Amino acid sequence: MSDTERTGPDADAWEKACAEDLAAEQARRREQYGAEPGSAAEELRKLMDAVAEKLSAFQAPIGGAAAQGAVQHFVEQAKAAVEPVIERNPEVFDHLANAGSELLAAYRSAVFGHERRWTAGPDEAKPQPPGGDKPEGTGSGEHIDLD
Repeated sequence: MSDTERTGPDADAWEKACAEDLAAEQARRREQYGAEPGSAAEELRKLMDAVAEKLSAFQAPIGGAAAQGAVQHFVEQAKAAVEPVIERNPEVFDHLANAGSELLAAYRSAVFGHERRWTAGPDEAKPQPPGGDKPEGTGSGEHIDLD
């Protein structure tokens, strides 16, 4: 019997059970790990709000009213500059975040080989042919004593 031929009270039982299991697992993960991060634009807003809050709390006891006013003015200017960009093009920040991840992966790839050579012993630091194979005609690589 195919899915389209099911009838009766249990026709949706499997679908309901799967949906309940999925909802329970998502709730468990939210409880364990916290809410999933939003888009890059939403995360930038959260970051700006957190920085503004910290700067306001940090400056209050130290610099007095003039310093606190300057910090508040700076935070407002930064928000005013970024908010229109977030509103018009929120996907830009997703692309920038992805580009940053790709640049980091490229950097790691470039640096990994150098780090391996720097930390390897003298025999391990010799360049290996592609694929790790030995060049033809070199034998097993063991020293042969001809005396």
